Amino acid sequence: MASPLLPEIITAICACLALTGWAMVWHLSRRPHGTTRPDSPRPSAPPPGSVLPFHEATLLVDTIPGMALILGSVGQIMACNEAARTHYGNSLGALLRHPTAHSTLHSALHAPPMDDGLPAPCSTTIRLDVPVKCSVHLAMRRLPGAAGRNSLVLVLLHDRSLIQAVDRMRADFVAHASHELRTPLASLTGFIDLMKEGGDQTDQTSRTLYLEIMSQQATRMQRLIDRLLYLSQLEMKGHHHHPREELEAEELFALVLGEVTPRFQHDSRRLTVTQEDSLTLLANRDEMVQVLLNLIENAIRYGTMPERTLHVRLHARRATPAEGPTSSLPGLLITVEDNGPGIAAHHLPRLTERFYRITPSSDSSHAEAGQGTGLGLAIVRQILERHGGQLHFTSTVGQGTTCHVWLPAAPLPQDQTAGK
Repeated sequence: MASPLLPEIITAICACLALTGWAMVWHLSRRPHGTTRPDSPRPSAPPPGSVLPFHEATLLVDTIPGMALILGSVGQIMACNEAARTHYGNSLGALLRHPTAHSTLHSALHAPPMDDGLPAPCSTTIRLDVPVKCSVHLAMRRLPGAAGRNSLVLVLLHDRSLIQAVDRMRADFVAHASHELRTPLASLTGFIDLMKEGGDQTDQTSRTLYLEIMSQQATRMQRLIDRLLYLSQLEMKGHHHHPREELEAEELFALVLGEVTPRFQHDSRRLTVTQEDSLTLLANRDEMVQVLLNLIENAIRYGTMPERTLHVRLHARRATPAEGPTSSLPGLLITVEDNGPGIAAHHLPRLTERFYRITPSSDSSHAEAGQGTGLGLAIVRQILERHGGQLHFTSTVGQGTTCHVWLPAAPLPQDQTAGK
């Protein structure tokens, strides 16, 4: 016999099934059109924890005007703009492998949010000696929207190498200038005190000697100050506007000979001047005379050796295309060559630094070598840079040194150009 409750139970089950069916229909009707599968992707922003697409990361760093890149959670480069690639090249990997960079990346990945909701930035300065010496400031900030191993960090790089190099040069300049001025100043002060203490009891011979030494030291100070002022004036002129005056090499050499001939009247020194015909350069006459005088003076000062005749050769010729900055730019090559003791290779790159001087060897003349201010070749470099010229040295220890000066040549007249 059937239970009297069976109809009510069947009716309740049917009602539940009907309600479930209508609920499913209503839910499906609320889904966007074209969605047929529950696992189909939605056309909305990626959920937290997703990785920023490569093209979006590249677009982000490319819009930054400075050097920028995006790193993954373990320091891998996800995107890098052209400015950073061009500036650092292969050094970028060495920079990011630095322990300080890893520590800063870890801090950026776990930085707490600030008041505006963005992760706090982290920064550090890294100094590398290899493959090239540099100092780089790194500023890092984790990008919002990802977490864990999918986190991304934006890195901005600022190279401070040039700023620090300028600071070091400024400090070195002050230190060297102070040292160079302190020596003659101490000598002047000492002899003044001697004359004051001796009073009228100082004999005439000693007084004359003291005054002579004081005069020499005062002249040394004056020469140093004059050269510093001249170097400062050259730097203020800048290198953007090159002199355009035409100067014949024959005229230039005649002016130089008029200045240096008295230095070669001694039997232990010889000067030879040779040049090709019809050489014209674009240069300021007074500044070019100063260049050659400084180079010849250096040859005398550091090339003079006892028991050997110093031979200085001044020569000018047309430069070959390979000797200039570009093969299409015509130029002249002026060389000052001596047969002195030569210069060790490690000194050559630093010869044009301010106050840089080579310690005289036992074979050279100490009296001549100690008279320099250490500014002559710095002045030569500044003048040549203003003229668009170049300077380099070749030397063999025991055989001599050659200074090579490349300068732009004046354009040929129209008739000569047509003839060629």
